[in-house]
Amino acid sequence: MKNVDLQIDARWVATPDRDQVLEYHSLVIHQGVIVDLCPTASARLNYQPQRTTQLPHSMLTPGFVNLHNHCAMTLLRGAGTDLPLMEWLNDAIWPLENAHVSHEMVALGARWSMAEMLATGTTTFSDQYFYPEAVAEVAIEMGMRCQLTTPIIDFPTAWADDTAQGFQKTVALHDKYKSHPKIHVALGPHAPYTISDATFTQCRTLADQLGLRIQCHIQETQGEVDDAIKESGQRPIERLESLGLLGPDFQAVHVVALNDSDIQTLARYNVSTVTCPDSNMKLASGFARTRDMLEAGINLCIGTDGAASNNDQDLLSEARSATLVAKGGARDATAMPLMETLQIMTINGARALGLEDEIGTLEVGKRADVVAIDLSDPFIKPLTDPLAAMFYTQRARVDQVWIDGQLKAEQGRIAGLDITQLAEQAQQFRKDMENA
Repeated sequence: MKNVDLQIDARWVATPDRDQVLEYHSLVIHQGVIVDLCPTASARLNYQPQRTTQLPHSMLTPGFVNLHNHCAMTLLRGAGTDLPLMEWLNDAIWPLENAHVSHEMVALGARWSMAEMLATGTTTFSDQYFYPEAVAEVAIEMGMRCQLTTPIIDFPTAWADDTAQGFQKTVALHDKYKSHPKIHVALGPHAPYTISDATFTQCRTLADQLGLRIQCHIQETQGEVDDAIKESGQRPIERLESLGLLGPDFQAVHVVALNDSDIQTLARYNVSTVTCPDSNMKLASGFARTRDMLEAGINLCIGTDGAASNNDQDLLSEARSATLVAKGGARDATAMPLMETLQIMTINGARALGLEDEIGTLEVGKRADVVAIDLSDPFIKPLTDPLAAMFYTQRARVDQVWIDGQLKAEQGRIAGLDITQLAEQAQQFRKDMENA
């Protein structure tokens, strides 16, 4: 028998790479890597684990990948409720940020966000916010994988006096973390309506020089598209194509207001797209054409967006919304099969980050980022389809979460973190912010 660190015996294992849900299988993990996925009976004959976790009512999945977030905005949760996007930004969010964003604020908000993400199954995330160095510090402390998309915008911010300083800080952050196994720096030009052609061109140049990915809010509303056409005669995606921005390293976020030509362009350049359905519905931005993107072969991913526009960081809930929006919007029950939903929140996100050889599936040789979904709730019974129970009921619950084979969350508790104390700190910070 081979000595290993951990064996997880599960009732079901969902494998998006095989398009299967396996029954009575075990995941065998050693030194943070998956070394076997086999029937539990075989695992018990062939391995001697230091630790064994038995989950007779749970389904294992790969760790979730939240491809778009503004972590620190957990401290702005609920701000500007019931406002449309541009009013929400101009009247509620930007004034609060201008007055209160700091390294301290971002660190606290990021820690609170990561606690919620871990508790709900996210093991890897992409963040776009001020003071990304603070997010990196907290992510390392909590053991999460992240892509830091540095905030590039054509006006002064709390983080950078101008775009030149934003690029300088991006390069310094890249140099600091270029060899780190879990921190990946990317460029985050905010949106076409806040970025000049020259700044976009510089983003492409720097991305090519340093091998950085680019993430940008694109065509989030029809109003954004209409304004762009009036100003330049081009749709934003047409403009980005003409500037040479689009490619496999580009992540287009929201992409709500797409026409057929936009979809064909995104597919032609192998752009990854990120849908954030709860945020888009709350801000009344519209519904992304997710089925059409999938049919075009686009690598569709999913993100929660920030808690100010969502209001949570629960990617499983987000994926449920995405599935229902796809089916309802297309009037086609086959528009997004549940295994495809699981792919969107795991391997597709890993692919967009360039991490598909490390994470995103439960394959031998990959890092052991694993989520256990508890399906024991009696109101799920009779249970005939575990994927349907996971996505279509409100009672499926993320029970345990591992990163590199290390238990990071269990029944809502986060390793090494006092949730009650952290919640009090977040509430006090928000109270101080409002009373300032």
